[in-house]
Amino acid sequence: MYTKLYGLILSGGKSTRMGSDKGLIDYHGVPQREYLYKLAQTVCEKTFLSIRSEQETELGSEYNYIIDKNEYKGPLNGILSAHKEYPKVAWLVLACDLPLLNQSTIAQLVTNRNLDAYATASATVKTRLPEPLVAIWEPLGLQHAVEHMKTAQSSCPRKFLINSDTQLVFPENDEELYNANSLEEYEFAKTKVEK
Repeated sequence: MYTKLYGLILSGGKSTRMGSDKGLIDYHGVPQREYLYKLAQTVCEKTFLSIRSEQETELGSEYNYIIDKNEYKGPLNGILSAHKEYPKVAWLVLACDLPLLNQSTIAQLVTNRNLDAYATASATVKTRLPEPLVAIWEPLGLQHAVEHMKTAQSSCPRKFLINSDTQLVFPENDEELYNANSLEEYEFAKTKVEK
């Protein structure tokens, strides 16, 4: 049975390594969170920004958003906060620190979505490891993640997906999954973004 697909742009992190909000960095002529929000809107029935409560005042009315509930550490906090709000939908989760992510990568993920898996995740050919923050998380997978977090030693979403039924999808170019978390990585990403 088809499950609705909603988009979630993770933009509630503190960006301590970068020194400024990664969601507000401009790689494509607009803040990165806005760029990803618009990409997700092309394939999702509804899209949301995942934010901290203090970020609410800086958002315009054109954005749907979900405030992190602070029940978990790391990115699972935003993902499971969204799941709590809408437990019956699947979530296309995108981290805001992926400047080289493009429309074709997201379309490929949606086209290859496995409704019977816990998640369909992008992965690089080099590592062959699931990228949980460029992934479609199915409701069943999220329910299991909630259960997993009750006893887990680690809040790492990648570890959860490695040990779960996860469909891997490989983008055309590994660099599409490049994370920019520091100023050095930002400078590298800027040289790669197509003008």
